[in-house]
Amino acid sequence: MSASQTPPRIRVAGLTKTFGEVTALAGVDLEVGENEFVSIVGASGCGKSTLLSLIAGLEDPSSGTLEAAGVPITGPGRDRGVVFQQATLMPWLTVQQNVEFALRGEPGLSRLDRADRAREFIGLVGLAGFERAHPAQLSGGMQQRAALARSLSYGPDVLLMDEPFGALDALTRRTMQELLLDVWEQHRLTVLLVTHDIDEAVVTSDRVVVMSPRPGRVQRIVDVPIARPRTLASERTPEFRELSDEILALIHAGSPAE
Repeated sequence: MSASQTPPRIRVAGLTKTFGEVTALAGVDLEVGENEFVSIVGASGCGKSTLLSLIAGLEDPSSGTLEAAGVPITGPGRDRGVVFQQATLMPWLTVQQNVEFALRGEPGLSRLDRADRAREFIGLVGLAGFERAHPAQLSGGMQQRAALARSLSYGPDVLLMDEPFGALDALTRRTMQELLLDVWEQHRLTVLLVTHDIDEAVVTSDRVVVMSPRPGRVQRIVDVPIARPRTLASERTPEFRELSDEILALIHAGSPAE
C-alpha cells in the first residue's frame, strides 16, 4: 500500500450509538490521520465522551464502522492508550507499581525491563523522585502525570484523552498542556482530546471537531493553521482569538435556545 493509500489512524463512519430510547450519536463520520492532534468540543451531553469510549473499544456501537489503522475496533487494544478526567490510579500501588502494572502484558519484558521502562516514562512526565509515592500523596496534576506515564509506557499509537485536565487549576492545566505537546512532539502519537475548553483545543490541535447537541453529529471541523510551537503569545494574537470565537459561535448556534 502506498503512502497515499495508507488508512487513517482512526476512521469513524456512519457511527450511531443508542442507550435504550436515547440516541447519543447519530451518523458520525470522522477520520484522524497519523501523528495528528485533534480535539473534540461541543455542548454538554453531545456525545463527546461516548465517541471517545467507542474508539477506545470500551463501548460497542449500535451501528456504523470503527477502525484503527484499517482494522475494525472490537474492544480495547494496546494500540490505543486512554487517559480519563480522573487519574484512575490504583491507590494501593506506588507510582512505579502503577506504571509497571500496565506493562505486565508486554511480551518479552522481564521484571527488570518493566521497572526500567516505568522509570523512563515517569521521568518523561516530570515525576522522577516520586516513584515510591502513592496516589494519595500526589496533587491532582501529579496524579494525571502518573496516569499519562502509565498510558504511554506500552507504546500506543493513539492517545485518547477525555477531559484529562478539567479538574486542575489554571496554572497546572497550562503546565499539563505544555507537557502533553512535548510528549506528542517526541513520540509522534495520534492524539484525540475531548475538552470543554475551547482555548485548550485551539492551542493544542491541528483540527477541532465541533459536535452538534444530542444526538451528536460532526457539525464542523475547524483547521488550526497557527504555527507551532504555540505559546501564551500565540493565544493573544487576533488569529487565535478569531478561531476561538468561531468555534464558540458554532457551539452556541447548534445549541437549543433556553
